[in-house]
Amino acid sequence: MSRAFRQGGGRVAHRLGLAFGLLTLLIALCGASALIGTLVLESHRDRIIDRVLPAQDDNIRLLNAGISAQRSMRGYLVTGDRSELADFRAVRESIASISGDVRAHKVLDEDDLTTQERQIEAYLRVADDQAKTTPGSALAVTLTREASQRFNAFEVTNARLDDQMSEEEQRLEDRADTAIRAGIAGFGAALVAALALAVYTSVHTTRALTWPLRRTERTLSRLTAGDHAARAEVTGPEEIRAVARSVNLLADQSDRLRAVEQERQRLSSVAKETGIRIRDRLDVGYVLDEACNGLGEVLAADYVFILLAEDDGSGFPVARVWSAERGLLSDEERRRIPTFPAEVVRDHYRRGTPWLVTDLPRYVPDATPMPGAPGSFGKTGMPAENRAAAAALGLDSAVIIPIGVGEEPIGAVSAARTSADRPWRPVDIEIAESMAGGVGRALHTALLYEKESSLVHKLRALDQAKSDFLSTVSHELRTPLTSIVGYIELLKDEDTGPLSPPQVRMLDVVDRNANRLRALIEDLLTLSRIESGAFTSYKTPIDLRQLVTSAADVMRPAAEAASVGLETSCPEQPLVLEADGEQLDRVLMNLLSNAVKFTRGGGTVSVRADAQDGEAVLSVSDTGIGIPAAEQEKLFQRFFRASNATEQAIPGTGLGLTIVHTIVANHGGRTQVRSEEGRGTTITTWLPLSGTDGATATA
Repeated sequence: MSRAFRQGGGRVAHRLGLAFGLLTLLIALCGASALIGTLVLESHRDRIIDRVLPAQDDNIRLLNAGISAQRSMRGYLVTGDRSELADFRAVRESIASISGDVRAHKVLDEDDLTTQERQIEAYLRVADDQAKTTPGSALAVTLTREASQRFNAFEVTNARLDDQMSEEEQRLEDRADTAIRAGIAGFGAALVAALALAVYTSVHTTRALTWPLRRTERTLSRLTAGDHAARAEVTGPEEIRAVARSVNLLADQSDRLRAVEQERQRLSSVAKETGIRIRDRLDVGYVLDEACNGLGEVLAADYVFILLAEDDGSGFPVARVWSAERGLLSDEERRRIPTFPAEVVRDHYRRGTPWLVTDLPRYVPDATPMPGAPGSFGKTGMPAENRAAAAALGLDSAVIIPIGVGEEPIGAVSAARTSADRPWRPVDIEIAESMAGGVGRALHTALLYEKESSLVHKLRALDQAKSDFLSTVSHELRTPLTSIVGYIELLKDEDTGPLSPPQVRMLDVVDRNANRLRALIEDLLTLSRIESGAFTSYKTPIDLRQLVTSAADVMRPAAEAASVGLETSCPEQPLVLEADGEQLDRVLMNLLSNAVKFTRGGGTVSVRADAQDGEAVLSVSDTGIGIPAAEQEKLFQRFFRASNATEQAIPGTGLGLTIVHTIVANHGGRTQVRSEEGRGTTITTWLPLSGTDGATATA
């Protein structure tokens, strides 16, 4: 049965013809088996009748002839009748012919026949000697005994041969019976097979038509339901198989399109991750390294090259080279790759499309123009050094994409492969173009940041020089100023003699300005320590109420001199802080001095301290000139002074609030300013209490 029939293939007519042909063949086989059985039976019967039975009869004739010869010879020896010798000789002549007849049937073994012939001949030779003796003589008796022995041996052999022929007859009859039974069994089996084939053909033909159609219908239903792995089984008649192949072809095409889309999504996802890594740091070297690694892995490239424009724009040397086998190549290996001509990159950048180069070895031997290439590459071909580099690296194909922002390119990205067996797919070029755009933006930002960082470094160096200068000058001014203040105190104490009232007033003016200068120098020294990172706090348990009271007492004379009222408000329970007392005192003095300084006569300055949610809240309010709303966010900047204070020529350095903000932050607190121009200012600070409720420790 053909493979197409077993699998339900072929056309219906072909299938039916094949089935009926097989059925006819089985019927013919039935007849042939019957005929062959008959022929085998006839062959066995003929062998028995034509050979075995005649051979058996001839063997019996030979025995009878021998017996007749023995009887005649004995009659002669007993009676002496010479006629018995005549009978003996007649029989003796026939024995040779009978032996030839037995041999002619070719039933018995040649050796057995030869043995029998020798035995009968041996007897006949003794009988011939008997015929020559005198009956009753001693020699006759002796020969008679020998003849009996010879004849007995012949009889035994003859009986054995007769048994062999009887066995051969029985064997042939058994084989004939076996052939009859086998023929009957074969005929019956062939008949059953023919009937089974008829049933099988009808059932299988029906199934071959209906089952493939049902399976194809189920496959279409699975594909419609979203089972993309479903395929129609290509079985049944040729027409149904053609339909199944068409369904599978459409499903395969859908899988290919879906695989391309999945590959695009996968590459886009990996490219996105690479873009995130590239933008992680604004360092040109880091961006170049990550871009090479990312492009090589995503695009399955053998080499990745990134070109960056030289400062003078005369060329585009290779900034990084990545190899799939060795990763980023060393600077020495990178410098061996020649610079790309600037006009080629600029022309390519103006086109705004990727450039795909295939069959690079074709353009390596000589300067052959490259079709569609930008700049001189498309006119005169690659320069000799570029061709030598491509040959040394074994490049076969490459995709080159210029990168830049604005009118001028900043470089180019190239991914290359060394094997023609891996051509560039459209999705590869699409992802390469997308990634190159991200690399270009990241490099542009990193280059700008590098320039900005260089400028910031220079500015910081200048600022550090300024800070060093302020620190040095402040220290140098502090020593003579201390001597001036000391001598003023000596003069005011009249240790050198009495002073006139005008002299006292002049010393007061000098003393007041010396103190202002000393305060300025202290602010500059504090600012210098803050900027250098040497500003530290030595914290101990301190009661904030005592600091408020002490600072208010110190500031009260100045407030009274300016006709400004000074109010304090503190709770009865202690407000214990882990803080540096001198620095917090500095905070209070700066806030109170600013409040008194910027408040006109008749105004009020209020200092309040309280506990709230585990924090000490300290606020200093005034009814002074206030701060313009647009300038309030700059209050804590160094040397900043509000415009209304400058206009009214109110003295100050613009460092007080900067120092306040730094000290409070150094104590884990925060500062807030609320102000309205012309109506006053409130500065509030929050500082953590040392205990759970602020009253577990004492000052």
